[in-house]
Amino acid sequence: MADFHQNGVISTLHNISNRSVDDLEKELREFSKERAIELILPCLFSEIEGPALGKIIKVLSEIDYLNHIIIGLDKANEDQYKKAKEFFSDLNQPHSILWNDGPRLSSLDKQLNSLNLSPKQSGKGKNVWYCMGYTLARDQAKSVALHDCDILTYSREFIARLVYPVSNPLFDYEFCKGYYPRVGDNKLNGRVSRLLVTPLLKTFTKVLGHRDLIEFIDVFRYPLAGDCSFKSRLLKEIRIPSDWGLEIGLLSEMQRSQANKKICQVDIAKMYDHKHQPLSEEDSDKGLSRMSIDISKTLIRKLAAQGDTFTHNTLRTIKATYYRTALDLLETYHNDAKINGLDHNINDEEIAIELFANNIITAGKQFLDNPNENPLIPNWYRVQDACPSIKEDLLKAVSDDNNI
Repeated sequence: MADFHQNGVISTLHNISNRSVDDLEKELREFSKERAIELILPCLFSEIEGPALGKIIKVLSEIDYLNHIIIGLDKANEDQYKKAKEFFSDLNQPHSILWNDGPRLSSLDKQLNSLNLSPKQSGKGKNVWYCMGYTLARDQAKSVALHDCDILTYSREFIARLVYPVSNPLFDYEFCKGYYPRVGDNKLNGRVSRLLVTPLLKTFTKVLGHRDLIEFIDVFRYPLAGDCSFKSRLLKEIRIPSDWGLEIGLLSEMQRSQANKKICQVDIAKMYDHKHQPLSEEDSDKGLSRMSIDISKTLIRKLAAQGDTFTHNTLRTIKATYYRTALDLLETYHNDAKINGLDHNINDEEIAIELFANNIITAGKQFLDNPNENPLIPNWYRVQDACPSIKEDLLKAVSDDNNI
């Protein structure tokens, strides 16, 4: 059980009383009568055939406070889309499926691309972006939750605690990030957060000095969690990356645009497990290797946008400092695992640290070599201004697809 300690610039909402999920849902039902609550589910077709999503849909079908569910479906042909429609028909809530690879949304994407407004690369960021645009087009939601579709330990409590802070009209939060212990199969998980993000944030402070952005991200107990909720009015103005830097990019947007008192994190699960990515030492375009490059590049880019200067010499210093900091933290992780009776393979963890250290240089070089790169997807305020019919076009495309 967590305690009530507050140790950062945002609010931390703990699970310190084991309040029943029935009690939470009773309140959420009342909230949703006046302030609609919606859920965004970005997913791959392959996840429909995986072990997690079926359970997620079964749990969601038992919930009656969600007014609408928006599903972003990637990597699906027409037969697979029809299979997805049947799969999601088990939901008891009204729901819409965005067939991102279908002819209608593909045509819409080409139209936006001709105006230089669409995401530059496919992936979760693009999927989430279109789901946000569709939520805006529907114009019904007051609060929106977002989470991944590979969660093996999903529960009613998970979604209830995630959406509660931005749904309670007596709370003043605009954005909420979920957190949970990353333990599974009797070992510590969350390698990218533990072995890359935490020591890299400490490294930036050592090398560059105190930065508000670094302090802000560092206070989140699991900054790479894909589970968050927000007031729907934020959807129009936030800019997100289309790559693996999505979660860090979203946090930096919140730090830039919102007062700290409007932001919180909440304990949403006693255990959490999901599909694990391979380290992918041999291919930097896949797995955790690709993820570490995208995340490092996002952090470097965000710091540069706030006035920091990066050179090849700076990057070499950051790499060396990161490596030492990560190794020092590794001993702490080992001790934490042992006192809890968990397995912990130091050799595997050091291999990951070495890979991440090299990838920090790769990320920095990509940043320096491409000064004109703009990885952020335009916000929907800009899109609507440049393409006034976009809401109606998006609604019609999704409606026509759902009538297939």
